[in-house]
Amino acid sequence: MVAWALWDCGSTGVSAIVVTFVFSVYLTRFVGDDLPGGTSPASLLGLALFFSGVTVALLAPVTGVWVDAPHRRRRALGILTAIVVLLTSAMSLIRDDAGYLLAGLLLLGFTAACNDLASVPYNAMLRQLTTPETSGRVSGFGWAAGYVGSVVLLLMIYGGFIAGDGPTVGLLDIPTADGQNVRAAMLVTAAWMAAFALPVLIVPPPPADIEPPARSSAGVRGAYRKLWSDLTSEWRRDRNFVYYLLASAVFRDGLGGVFTFGAVLGVTVYGISAANVLLFGVTANVVAATGAVVGGLLDDRVGSKTVILSSLAAMIAVGLTLMAASGAAAFWVCGLLLCLFIGPTQASARTLLLRMTSHGKEGVAFGLYTMTGRAVAPLAPFMFSAFVAIFGADRAGIAGLLLVLAAGFTAMLAVRVPRRSLAV
Repeated sequence: MVAWALWDCGSTGVSAIVVTFVFSVYLTRFVGDDLPGGTSPASLLGLALFFSGVTVALLAPVTGVWVDAPHRRRRALGILTAIVVLLTSAMSLIRDDAGYLLAGLLLLGFTAACNDLASVPYNAMLRQLTTPETSGRVSGFGWAAGYVGSVVLLLMIYGGFIAGDGPTVGLLDIPTADGQNVRAAMLVTAAWMAAFALPVLIVPPPPADIEPPARSSAGVRGAYRKLWSDLTSEWRRDRNFVYYLLASAVFRDGLGGVFTFGAVLGVTVYGISAANVLLFGVTANVVAATGAVVGGLLDDRVGSKTVILSSLAAMIAVGLTLMAASGAAAFWVCGLLLCLFIGPTQASARTLLLRMTSHGKEGVAFGLYTMTGRAVAPLAPFMFSAFVAIFGADRAGIAGLLLVLAAGFTAMLAVRVPRRSLAV
């Protein structure tokens, strides 16, 4: 279980450094700061992430079909993880020059896609490591490990490579010329991913991993045919499962929107200084990790659906309070409360999917879980931007995010939880 959770520690850290806080900022603020013709590097970054999401949406179900056989899960996880490590290492070659922007965006997009695709075999391994009575706490432990990994790696990169001003920065006094500090940070990030991924790839496999190899359709076309067959069969057998995929995709997108726009709102609306945003981000990850662990324990007692609905209701109430409040103190209190409920919702969403999935179909289920999540990914950003444009204030964007959460909450009310998903 610990080896399995450590992979999440490495993967989430890579996402935080590459996609959210460091490399993406380096590309848009430095590498692409002198593009000709007034081209916006931020818009190009958005396109890169859009195509990354499309790639995941197309390939996640096929990956899920391929890793239905338990013996393939570790192999697929190892291959995708190795690609993430190599691509992240290659980011150290991206110099502070506009000529490197396209290469940097391609590296970022493919890294994000492979990291997401790796979550399909990784999540499918959960059943091999748990029983119905322990899956909630193990899932929560995995989410918590991911948050802890983000916090530690962010602090390491910030303190060692980013903090300070002048020709050299960080505790290591690395030169900033030609982006040397960021490029060095990418090598550390790649090493971080490799180190934390190794345990789950080298420890003795659980019993399901040594079952005789299963035969399946070969090739991409065969995988899509099998996927379509599984989808139509699942729809005929239990439409409730499909309803849950859609409902969870909506509220998970709302959760992502809270994290994505939280820092922006803190600075533009509630007066948080740019220097304190990183401190808030670290604290938010710690709080979310704590919530994931506590939520996982509650999940095994009261059931996944109860945890999800309670957490979403609490987030909507806190969000409404934040809309009416002002000042940095209100942002810290309400923002951390929101993060406290994000962790349990994410962990229980994964656990409920596992409990609703037929044995032997974990790969397909988590492939569809990833695909549906990607399919609705533009929803929260669109709602946020639309409300800001309509009402002319950044604060109004909170209402857009809350509507997404409310839609997910409403959709979850209609999801029927099978008896086997309840704690005993």
